[in-house]
Amino acid sequence: MKALLYKEFKLAMHPICYIFVIAFPLMVLIPSYPIAIGFIYVLTCYPILFLGANKGQQSNDLLYSTLLPVRKKDIVMARMLTVIILQFAFIILMACLSPLAKLIQDSIASSSGDKPTPGLTIDGFVSVVAIALVGYAIADLIFFPIYYKNGKSIVMSTLLTILGFILYLSITTIAIPYIPGGDGYVNLLCNSGIGIQFAFLGGALVIYLAIHILVYIISSKNLELVDF
Repeated sequence: MKALLYKEFKLAMHPICYIFVIAFPLMVLIPSYPIAIGFIYVLTCYPILFLGANKGQQSNDLLYSTLLPVRKKDIVMARMLTVIILQFAFIILMACLSPLAKLIQDSIASSSGDKPTPGLTIDGFVSVVAIALVGYAIADLIFFPIYYKNGKSIVMSTLLTILGFILYLSITTIAIPYIPGGDGYVNLLCNSGIGIQFAFLGGALVIYLAIHILVYIISSKNLELVDF
């Protein structure tokens, strides 16, 4: 597995993926920028990682991987771990920048004579990360099984993944608060205290792990049936 991960980051990973993961968390510093939207940019790394310029599908990376003396399910696991590392690296960088983002928002509000904005508090950010983690799990549940069905459906799987993630965010961050009784959901996310928020995050991590186990099982079975 160590050798496969080394291949992923040294051969399969296009340099622009690193740029995306490092640069896009900086968007959280933009005042009033919808922080939940920023998590979508990790998904734009998928077609670059799986297709890539002179890499991925264009260089038959999947075929090359299957010719190595490794199990097909290990190939799936290595690619999944690569994507998971990208996701958590993005989240960690955004978490490190969120206090600075809050400071910038408060400074702008103070200079204009307004009260400091309530957004991007620790409680709120923990809730957003929990929502994003479940969204990433759903996105991977869409992408990996479709891709490993034949190893070629990159465009379709990417489009469905991004659309699914956007739909999920729209429901959890926009639609639910406007549904009758949605105030309880908003209060749970923003006003229930840091302890409840981390419990919420813990639950999201459990869901994230459970869904990825399912993704691994389905994707491995799909790849086993592919005849190169």
